[in-house]
Amino acid sequence: MSASLTQDSRRGVTLPEVLVAAGVLVLLVGVSIPAVGRVRGEARSTECLSHLRQLSVAARTYAEIHRERLPPAVVYLARPGGVVTHCWDFRHLPGGVVEPGALRGLTDRPELVQQCPCCEVSSTFGNDPATGYNYNTSFLGTEGRMPTVAPDGTILDGWRNARLGIPPARHRRPERAALLGDGGWRSGANKFMRAPSNSIENDWGMVYAGGQAFRHDGRTNVAWLDGHCSSLATPHGGPLGEGPIAANILGFPANGFLSEDDSAYDPR
Repeated sequence: MSASLTQDSRRGVTLPEVLVAAGVLVLLVGVSIPAVGRVRGEARSTECLSHLRQLSVAARTYAEIHRERLPPAVVYLARPGGVVTHCWDFRHLPGGVVEPGALRGLTDRPELVQQCPCCEVSSTFGNDPATGYNYNTSFLGTEGRMPTVAPDGTILDGWRNARLGIPPARHRRPERAALLGDGGWRSGANKFMRAPSNSIENDWGMVYAGGQAFRHDGRTNVAWLDGHCSSLATPHGGPLGEGPIAANILGFPANGFLSEDDSAYDPR
């Protein structure tokens, strides 16, 4: 009896046992890898929401400093060396030089805060870094026109030659108006968020290039005008539907609008 037990305890591992163990290991690895990926994705989405929250605070702080005007989305200033482009995130100098923009001094570690951790696409605005974030340009951010000569012979530029954003005094529903979010279109990153109705721009190509990227496991992050942040899971194709323009310019459904109409953009 004891000899039999000793003999059994010393026998080697059989091939079927090895195969079963290997199968269990493969199964465990197959289950754990997606779980680890989901946890990592959730952590990045949480970090992105934190960045957007800090940027929204910076934008409102800017408004407190500058007579209740939110940062301009983009304005153009004529200077002896050429045109200087002031955007909400970066400033473009003549010669292609890019410098930090309006919000840099109002956030801690702006080089980190202005970068979505899940953005892996290229910028399509000059030499900008691709931060992955865009700003409500249709309704909130002032959008400038290139400098021109006024009737009196002076140069008309900057805020004087721009479509002004809606001022805070007219914000009736800030909790439902997007301020900043994950920007994206088929060709890369965008930084000018556009409302889908085309009532402001009158340019369908521009509007459909100003969508949101649903890159956080099929969700997009948004900082709303009242300061709260959230994630949305449903991309909208806009008034033109989910046809060629939505596919070829917007890159739907990887990118989309926050609502079918302007209800998620207009603060009035």
